[in-house]
Amino acid sequence: MSAIQGLGSTTPNYGALASGKRLNSAADGAAELGIAKREETQAKGYEIGNSNAESGKEVINISDGALASVTESLQRIRELALQSMNTATTTDLDRAMNQTEIDQLKQDIASTAANTQYNTKNLLDGSYGEFQMATDPNGGTASVSNVNSTLEALGIADFDVRGEFDIKTIDDALAKVSKGRSQMGAQYNALEHLQGFNSSASYNHTSAQSRIEDLDYPQAVEEKKKKELMMQYSLMMQKKKQEDEEKRAGMFWA
Repeated sequence: MSAIQGLGSTTPNYGALASGKRLNSAADGAAELGIAKREETQAKGYEIGNSNAESGKEVINISDGALASVTESLQRIRELALQSMNTATTTDLDRAMNQTEIDQLKQDIASTAANTQYNTKNLLDGSYGEFQMATDPNGGTASVSNVNSTLEALGIADFDVRGEFDIKTIDDALAKVSKGRSQMGAQYNALEHLQGFNSSASYNHTSAQSRIEDLDYPQAVEEKKKKELMMQYSLMMQKKKQEDEEKRAGMFWA
């Protein structure tokens, strides 16, 4: 084999240097490329899981802010109810005025339940009590639940201080909202913990992909220099061989 014929194996891989990737096609290592792509899939799956978890946290924040308003309204209704229970100093007119404010507060609660939304989805009217979200690349899920804060669900639709009423009705409504907010707080913390795990897992999978797929640039440059020297040496030897053959041919004909 001539020196020129042997140059193929010493040609520098300029494509790898240009891309920064050791594996640019299956020809560079089918098994390794397959592993690298699986690592990439896992990393992206954890990143999507983090994005979904962030959406879940946003839902919780929106719901909790709205429920804080509901809690304030219920607290005020309870105060008015306690005033109305004082038959020693409270007149029927006072109770009627209290009920007018209570009706307005109930309307505020109803409006909050009807209009609190995330991405056009109602959160507090009972139509969207819980939703599932994918949280990892292997199909794992987490759920976020909401509190049905309609007047009917809270049991205060017919609450009226102008006649017989039970203050426990408001206490039960407050307890339901408080329990729901507590559960959402726990869910929020769980999602934050999940995001921390996902970030770490994504980083590890990306690092594994990089170790398999990425080019060791300093080493590749050194190999490139060696191969270029080999090419130059091979060309020089080929040229010398041709010159020697020409000299021998000249001596023969002389």
